Amino acid sequence: MATLTKTAVVARKVIRYGLYALFLIIVARYTLIVGGKLYRRFFPEPPPPPTGIAKLPAIPFPNVQIPNYEKLVFVLETPDGKLPNLPPQAKVYFLTKRTSNIKTLERANQKARSLGYDPNGKEITETSYQYQHPNLPCTLEMNIVTELFSMSCDLRDEKLSISNVVLTPDAAIKQVKAFLSRAQLLPADMSGPAVHEFIKMSEGKLVGAISLSESEMIKVNLYRKDLETIPSVASRSDQSNLWFILSPLNTYGNVVIAGEYHYFPLDETRFDTYALKTASEAWEDLKTGKGYIANLGQNNEGVLKIRRIYLAYYDPDVYTQYYQPVVVFEGDNNFVAYVPVITSLYYGSDQLTPTEEP
Repeated sequence: MATLTKTAVVARKVIRYGLYALFLIIVARYTLIVGGKLYRRFFPEPPPPPTGIAKLPAIPFPNVQIPNYEKLVFVLETPDGKLPNLPPQAKVYFLTKRTSNIKTLERANQKARSLGYDPNGKEITETSYQYQHPNLPCTLEMNIVTELFSMSCDLRDEKLSISNVVLTPDAAIKQVKAFLSRAQLLPADMSGPAVHEFIKMSEGKLVGAISLSESEMIKVNLYRKDLETIPSVASRSDQSNLWFILSPLNTYGNVVIAGEYHYFPLDETRFDTYALKTASEAWEDLKTGKGYIANLGQNNEGVLKIRRIYLAYYDPDVYTQYYQPVVVFEGDNNFVAYVPVITSLYYGSDQLTPTEEP
């Protein structure tokens, strides 16, 4: 009996101390995991050194002159009153350039047909062709090499009499995407935000409308998808490089009556990393006129209160070899500006010449 009792006591001790040991192992493991996460949060592992060594061309911003820029006063009024912490580096992607071949014109004619236009285009220049709509006073002008195009209609023509049934935003976005897909002109990376705007006619001009009920047309802007959470911006802060206006016509239903298509293929597998400026450096560049004002907004007094600052990729509407990041500054009264964020060391003195446009 004594032996059995002693065995039972030993067994209980083994179980008790085993449970203690298991508990300590669990606590130690949890502590190591949490401690490791906290350490990496406050002392992150430095990124690998930038891989980019090639000089970059200047970003092809539009040549917009702001009168008396030196008199503008920039005031930092972000929610915390501070500049953000930008990453030390970012990827710069390659934009590919289409080249001409023996089927270039045939391919362009097919795309014009798929968009609803007569494929027998008229040659304007060696690379630019004009196509007419078979039923409506509408014209499509396309660069047959780059496949960039613009389209417009004569709104004074009675065939374009407008009904009062405007598409909802979701329906309009769906129709524009279907319109481009028919001509195989909706690349996978154009899956970013789709932004709509209600439009109406006023004194013979297209102007913004407040609501669907007040509108006569609807405009759809398509943007590139985010790359590693970094969004895309265009030369106009209120308009993408792919935009189209849909109008409900009495005879023909909802028709695309205007639009522009400026898209250059992006190769996500080809990129280099480049060192970035700090937010403080970008802020100083903005104040000293080294950026591009995409929209001055209603800021006639010259005091610009900056509310939001973030990193984005600039999507060019003319060809350039690289898809580069910028710092976006947004302020009151629709003010928007972009500042190149790659360290100045990597910029050469030459800017690439834009491809001929339609």
